[in-house]
Amino acid sequence: MTRRTRFVALVAGVVTLAGGALLAQRSTNLDAQPNAPYDGRFTFVRISYHTRGGMGFGRRGGGLMWNHDYPRAEAHFGKILSEVSLTDTYQGGGNVLALDDPELFKYPIAYIVEPGSWVMNQKEAAGLRDWLAKGGFLIVDDFAGGQWYNFEDQIRLILPDARPIKLDVSHPIFDSFFRIASLEMTHPYYGLPSEFYGIFEDNDPSGRMLVLINYNNDIAEYWEWSDEDFAPIELTNEAYKLGVNYIIYALTH
Repeated sequence: MTRRTRFVALVAGVVTLAGGALLAQRSTNLDAQPNAPYDGRFTFVRISYHTRGGMGFGRRGGGLMWNHDYPRAEAHFGKILSEVSLTDTYQGGGNVLALDDPELFKYPIAYIVEPGSWVMNQKEAAGLRDWLAKGGFLIVDDFAGGQWYNFEDQIRLILPDARPIKLDVSHPIFDSFFRIASLEMTHPYYGLPSEFYGIFEDNDPSGRMLVLINYNNDIAEYWEWSDEDFAPIELTNEAYKLGVNYIIYALTH
């Protein structure tokens, strides 16, 4: 299947109508770009971070962990979000910010990957804690198996009493835009059954969700390669639906 044909089919599946010529174009010019200035539109924000080996902080380069699927995943996702919803979306991919960057407070939603390698200093932990307290919503993606333990260690630096609560398909986040019929997914490489967790204010699942966790999953992998013959279109569509639901939920709750 060519890139053009694949994207037409993908958009038709997500939007469930015949429109989609905008997204049918071959993906080009998706190299990392400087951060765009804040202008009120939804802008995808990816968190950069240090790792235990000292690698991983910067906008590009070998050995980085935070930039897996960057910038193609957010470039493709921004097109889908703009196409299927009325969300005024920045179309240039997304911005990359550190947790202690004051610019983060301009954006309500942020995304972090590979948290099995994530480490923070005290200033970064304080920055994330303050951002969450002021209404921020963090999406955690692309980790599996024993990587959970480091993720949990980092979360406890920010929210010592936080208790991740397993979500099922009845939670409103899975019906905030698309109705997700099933959460029976597997990691695209490891085949592990996916699980979804939320961290809530005061550990109250009826209250505000602070963090959404895709465990044993990697939805951005599907986004990144959605113009290639990487995965069945049905699986890619589900990954996009989850991402759209997360954004709409965070913007409306």
